[in-house]
Amino acid sequence: MPLPMPQPISSDDESPLPPPPAAAEDGETPSEIHQTHQLPSIGAAIVLRQIPSQGIPFQVWPAATALVALLDRHRLHPNPLLPFPPAPTRILELGSGTGLVAIAAAALFGAKVTATDLPAALPNLQFNVDANAAAVAARGGAVEVAALRWGERRHVEEIMGPGRAYEVVLGSDLVYDPRVYDPLLETLKLLVVEKGAAVIMAHCRRWKKKESVFFRKARKFFHLEVLHNRNQIEIDTGKNRIAVYTFSPK
Repeated sequence: MPLPMPQPISSDDESPLPPPPAAAEDGETPSEIHQTHQLPSIGAAIVLRQIPSQGIPFQVWPAATALVALLDRHRLHPNPLLPFPPAPTRILELGSGTGLVAIAAAALFGAKVTATDLPAALPNLQFNVDANAAAVAARGGAVEVAALRWGERRHVEEIMGPGRAYEVVLGSDLVYDPRVYDPLLETLKLLVVEKGAAVIMAHCRRWKKKESVFFRKARKFFHLEVLHNRNQIEIDTGKNRIAVYTFSPK
């Protein structure tokens, strides 16, 4: 069953997304959804636990699914338009949520991936990483989980460690709340402009007017390529309006 999509909001509504379903009563176990995602290029599958009642980071959203499909296809048929090394060794994911993209990238490319999100999302993220660890390790990859608050330089540098750098930064459905636009841009500037990482971001278009503010700001610091909208990369996104962006320094 497809997950519910956020609905557009009115201009005077301060909440960027609708509230999650009511949480379970004390003593009850929140309703869980276990979902399998196929990786055809390597004949493997990822199994994820979702807990929709716990909020946005506990669900798989369409942009994440589209980004995984793109990476899976890229593994067999490399697309020169994607700034993705043939064999990346270190990848960072921002706003990992359930961990689908991070786990898939580690399995597909045998990479060491750092999956990040706010502390509240980490227990379920770690659960999913552990559940798929054997399948990822069998392909030479590994996923570590870390807390990362956007806009805080110290957090990024602690995760990277001395003398380490990420080749690729992945993200999906990051631009949904105007309150995170500036902190997200600060983190991207550090990773791209100072550290030289390539960024690939999948975005589900919901509220054009609000989202355009982020991309207008981003273009002051980065060259943005909108790959999927130009039909240069084909992805089956169903009815969801998914765009795939790459960010590079000006």
